[in-house]
Amino acid sequence: MESYITPGLIISLIVVIIGIFIIAKGLVIIRQSEVMVIERLGSFNRVLESGVNIIIPFIERPRPITMIRYLRAGSDYQAMMTDETRIDRRETVMDFPGQPVVTTDNVTVSINGALYYQIIDPRRAVYEVANMSQAVEVLAKTTLRSVVGKMELDKLFESRAEVNNAIQAEMEEPASKWGVKLTRVEVQDISMPEEVEDAMRLQMAAERKRRATVTEAEGEKTAAIAKAQGQRESAILNAQGDKESAILRAQGEQESIRLVLSAIGDSEDNKQTVIGYLLGQSYIKVLPNMAKDGERVFVPYESSALLGSMGMFRELAGSPDDVVRQSLQRDGLRGGLVGGASNA
Repeated sequence: MESYITPGLIISLIVVIIGIFIIAKGLVIIRQSEVMVIERLGSFNRVLESGVNIIIPFIERPRPITMIRYLRAGSDYQAMMTDETRIDRRETVMDFPGQPVVTTDNVTVSINGALYYQIIDPRRAVYEVANMSQAVEVLAKTTLRSVVGKMELDKLFESRAEVNNAIQAEMEEPASKWGVKLTRVEVQDISMPEEVEDAMRLQMAAERKRRATVTEAEGEKTAAIAKAQGQRESAILNAQGDKESAILRAQGEQESIRLVLSAIGDSEDNKQTVIGYLLGQSYIKVLPNMAKDGERVFVPYESSALLGSMGMFRELAGSPDDVVRQSLQRDGLRGGLVGGASNA
């Protein structure tokens, strides 16, 4: 048995074991979206990309990066700090706890936010800053205080997008020196003291009441304008109707006078008699309306003269309608046409 174990075999076994150990230690498999910073004898050597890589054991070794992550349990946050040799180049979210911030109107609020960043230069992230994730967190908190401290409380609630953009813009330059790219910043919860919340609720209730009053006043104004416009259009239409009616009445009276004069003759005396008769008829139509509101009616002297001329006209020639009818009958026309003309 001892004859099979020779010094050469022992040496060979030792070499094989050392080779396996070197391969096991020197063979590094990097997953997709991950990188590894390699140092040789304490100095930066290279960055290993995804795939199969080989390093020299004991001479080359990965340089770890310190990462801080928060675990959220309800309203509490628990920080976890780890040293990682594999650097994740995917987008990472940092949900940091609430920070007290004083606005320009001296209101202290607690704001917590979420920061989305990505490591684009692993060498800078490892060598340009001692603790990259902690540096990003502190930068986010100080920038949040700086941006919100320039705003009033009402504007803070109205323009969260503006706050997010301002924080991201101020953080981009210093973060780029650490090989970090900020993709976006989100302000999540804004907590206020209880007395401030009560005051804001009262203010919002008063604002809603004011808006309701303004809306009601605008509605009444619109209704009044519409009603006035309708009354105006109605008055215009009524005036146009009265105008057309007066024109038609005048045309009818003109035609009646013409027919009467053509029947009895168009001498000057006959014209005056016919005109007096028509005016007398107008007075007679108006007298009942004049007597509605009083016991006595005063008739002008000219009206009594006209009424007298009407009686004289009837004694001499009958009514103008009768004269027109007799004249037309002599010309061979039907009485129905005469009645229609006299009514016109």
